[in-house]
Amino acid sequence: MAPVGKQHSVVVIVLFLNFFYSLVSSLYFTIGEKEQKCFIEEIPDETEVKGDFRIQLLDQQQQQQPANQELGILVIIKDPDDELLRSRSYGSEGSFTFTSRQPGRHLICLQSNSPNLPRLSAGGSLALHLDIRLGERTNNYTRIKTRWELTRLQLRVQQLSEQVDQIMRQHHYHKFQFERFIDINQNTNMWIFWWPFLRSLYVVALVMWHTNTW
Repeated sequence: MAPVGKQHSVVVIVLFLNFFYSLVSSLYFTIGEKEQKCFIEEIPDETEVKGDFRIQLLDQQQQQQPANQELGILVIIKDPDDELLRSRSYGSEGSFTFTSRQPGRHLICLQSNSPNLPRLSAGGSLALHLDIRLGERTNNYTRIKTRWELTRLQLRVQQLSEQVDQIMRQHHYHKFQFERFIDINQNTNMWIFWWPFLRSLYVVALVMWHTNTW
């Protein structure tokens, strides 16, 4: 058995790495004409999310073609309660942003809304590059430094402060997830406990009903 102090240090390192890996997601996939693809992003509350995307046309041999200004994408974002946060059409390259209003699983869907291009109708597809950043990773510190005329030290303090805030939000979200897991586990255990008793009552009632009918 490892010493307690060593166990704690390992847990801290794992949580630290998991936190920073969860702030950035890079995706690459292909979609057909009018095809929609969705994925789920776990997001704490009051967290800014930014997605940078770029779509390219692929021919039947999956070779990338030159940029086409007629290409477009529709972005649909829903919160954990399935309420619409954003639904907007974009061109072939751009970015979208939104701020989560509550913690939980947010649904992000992307759909091609390009016109009926001949190459798509002939069996081509679209390649989509997507980078998603959360919280502090969405900030442009070069622009912030210029706008507020900050020194290098002031900018670093600002960056560290926002990193701490993001870590606290992530911590509260993990706590929220753990409490939700406990509730689900307790409800499941309660059902497992009562199910044999309810089944026994059903069998007894069924036997008594057959006995009375005879």
